[in-house]
Amino acid sequence: MNADQCNTIFKKAIADYHLIDQVDAPLINPYAMGSIEALLYHKCWVDTVQWHLEDLVRDPAIDPVVGLSLKRRIDASNQLRTDLVEQIDDYLIQLFSVVQTAANRINTESPAWAIDRLSILALKIYHMEHEVNRKDAAMEHQQRCSAKLAVLIEQREDLSLSINQLLESIRGGQIRMKVYRQMKMYNDATLNPVLYQQKS
Repeated sequence: MNADQCNTIFKKAIADYHLIDQVDAPLINPYAMGSIEALLYHKCWVDTVQWHLEDLVRDPAIDPVVGLSLKRRIDASNQLRTDLVEQIDDYLIQLFSVVQTAANRINTESPAWAIDRLSILALKIYHMEHEVNRKDAAMEHQQRCSAKLAVLIEQREDLSLSINQLLESIRGGQIRMKVYRQMKMYNDATLNPVLYQQKS
């Protein structure tokens, strides 16, 4: 597992979502259930749905009842996102279990939380590319977005390198993985079943 693999899966998840472009679209995961690929795809799908839920809730003309319902759904999505990040870390801890006692150094964040930021960057890049390529946009807007896109791409390259270096250091026993279980902020009963739904 490395950052390039993550980026490829994230691009696919985002592209697949936008084939339908509906927040209630069912998650149809193309990877084998229980695999790290399926977990990464699910993670990015949740991020993508949440991105669009947040677009909806920002509508200044939104009905307050609808807005509250969306806010609760976003809260549930945030909890699911945390759960998926922890599952990715669980996979990595198991993968590197043999070398975990060899190092005293720890990193400021776990690999999965860095991968979480990589997923969000993939979304930012997708939507910024959309702005750059909009035929109805003014040239000045396209140029501004193009400059922002270049920064985002550079950021993804740097973050990808950092993730690969971190994984290599853990694999080599120079850094020890240490993770903290996030406190449950949202009632699990509020989780929207659409977020969990997968079809084979």
